[in-house]
Amino acid sequence: MRVLAALSGGVDSAVAAARAADAGHDVVGVHMALTRNRAQTRSGSRGCCSIEDASDARWAAEILGIPFYVWDLSEQFEERVVADFLAEYRAGRTPNPCVRCNERVKFDALLERALALGFDAVATGHYARLTGGATSGRPGRTAGLSLFRAADTAKDQSYVLAVSGREGLSRALFPLGDVPSKAAVRAEAATRGLPVASKPDSYDICFVADGDTRGFLTRSLGVREGALVSPDGEVLGTHDGYFGFTVGQRKGLGLTRPAPDGRPRYVIETRPRSNEVVVGPEELLRRSAVDGSALVLLAEPARLDDGGAGWPDVTVQVRAHGRPVPADVVVAPGSGTLHADLHQPLRGLAAGQSVVVYGGESGNQVLAQATVA
Repeated sequence: MRVLAALSGGVDSAVAAARAADAGHDVVGVHMALTRNRAQTRSGSRGCCSIEDASDARWAAEILGIPFYVWDLSEQFEERVVADFLAEYRAGRTPNPCVRCNERVKFDALLERALALGFDAVATGHYARLTGGATSGRPGRTAGLSLFRAADTAKDQSYVLAVSGREGLSRALFPLGDVPSKAAVRAEAATRGLPVASKPDSYDICFVADGDTRGFLTRSLGVREGALVSPDGEVLGTHDGYFGFTVGQRKGLGLTRPAPDGRPRYVIETRPRSNEVVVGPEELLRRSAVDGSALVLLAEPARLDDGGAGWPDVTVQVRAHGRPVPADVVVAPGSGTLHADLHQPLRGLAAGQSVVVYGGESGNQVLAQATVA
C-alpha cells in the first residue's frame, strides 16, 4: 500500500513510520504545520509544532530513507480545533482538543488530502490496536473493523481515537499498538539510529505552549468579572471569567469567604449567561448517569431485554487516562444519543467531555463514543 506517515518530530511517529516501511509499504513522511506562529523550539515537554519538531521529522525521514514534505494545515487546525476549543469554553463546556484534532485534522483534513494524492492509508504513532481495514490490507473497508486499547495501557490513546469513526479508522495504521512499553519504543529508535530516541514527550495542550490554559482563554476571550457563588446563591468571591474554570477544580478558586463547614470547595458548574461559577462540596460532583450526543458507533449494539439497543456490563471512560467505570449503556442510533447508568458514581463529569464505551470479550474493544451533554 501507499502509506502517508504523519511525522510529528517525536519518537513515536518516527518508529511508526519505520515499522510501516519494514512491513513493505511505500511510505512517504509528512509533517503537519498546525500553527503559523511556531516557536523555534519547544519549552521542555510543553507544546509541539515548533520549527525544531519539523527539523526532527525531516531528520528522521532522511535516516529512514523516505520522501518528506511539510504540509500547512494551520488554517484547518485554527478553524476546526482552536476555534472549537474557545467556543466550547465560551459555552461553559469542557472540550478535549486532542479528540477534535484526531477527528477533524488527522482523520479528516490529512486523510482527505492523502486520498486525493493517491495514498491508501495514513500511519501515525498513536498507541492503539486495530483489526480489519488497512491493517488487514483492505484500506477503506469497514466490515470487520475493530478498535482496541493498546498493549501498553499506560500509553493507550484509543480514547481520543474513538471519535474518528469507522470510515477514518478503516484507512489508519497504528504500528505501535502492540508495543509493550514506551521504553521499548525508545530502545527501538536508538537501535535504528534515530536521534529523537530520547526526546521528551509533548504534554498539555499543544497550542498553549506555556501550559497556562486560563491565561490563553483570558487573552482570547477577554476579562469578564463575575461571582463565585454557592449552590444556594451566596456570593463567596469574584473571578475574571467563568471560562477559566472547569468542573471538579479545587485549586485557584480565589474564594474570599470560607465555607461555613470548613470543607474544601470545588467547581460544580459554570453559568455562561450569568457569568457565575458555582462551587460546592465534593459530594455534589458525583454523578450516577451519563448522557451523550453526536454518537459514533464502532460496533453494532446488542438487543437488550427491554427491546432497546446497547450493551450491559461494559465500562465507560470520560478522560484520556481516567478510571473506567462499569455501566449499562443504551444507545439510540437514530437520534445519535447515548445513556449510561453507572454502577459506581463518577466524579467531576462535565459537558463537552468525550465519553467512550469499552467492552467485548477482552473488555478493551471500543464500542462507541459520544460527547457528554
